[in-house]
Amino acid sequence: MTSKGAQRLRAELEELKSVQRPAVIHAIAEAREHGDLKENAEYHAAREQQGFIEGRIKQLEGELSNSQIIDIAALNAGSRIVFGATVDLVDTDSDEERTYQIVGDLEADIKLGLIAISSPVARALIGRHEGDSITIDAPGGTREYDIVAVRYVV
Repeated sequence: MTSKGAQRLRAELEELKSVQRPAVIHAIAEAREHGDLKENAEYHAAREQQGFIEGRIKQLEGELSNSQIIDIAALNAGSRIVFGATVDLVDTDSDEERTYQIVGDLEADIKLGLIAISSPVARALIGRHEGDSITIDAPGGTREYDIVAVRYVV
């Protein structure tokens, strides 16, 4: 996991513990005051939300305690693509440019351009160099990309 990804997960964990957990506890207490719990939809929804929050807290704590933080700035892979690399790609068919950073599975977020090391795109990129071409079998068909740039930014 990258240090940036670990910070994001720690922030989410803190939000869950300090904001969302107390809010759902308050919602449960408020719903209990409405009376009969068997037919109290607010109570059941709040209990379900509490279960989700507690599960996510447990998952994040476990993942953060077992993860290994990799300092991307210390990597000296040159133009070779390894974990943590930020890669600029150009689709050979449409000339569309894309930028991805290869990160751990937990911190992946395609909206932010963060792809999991286990994803097909990342697996195709690992070990390649700037200037290489890759072919990816995607659900929408085969795509070919040229690797324009490789950099390691924190």
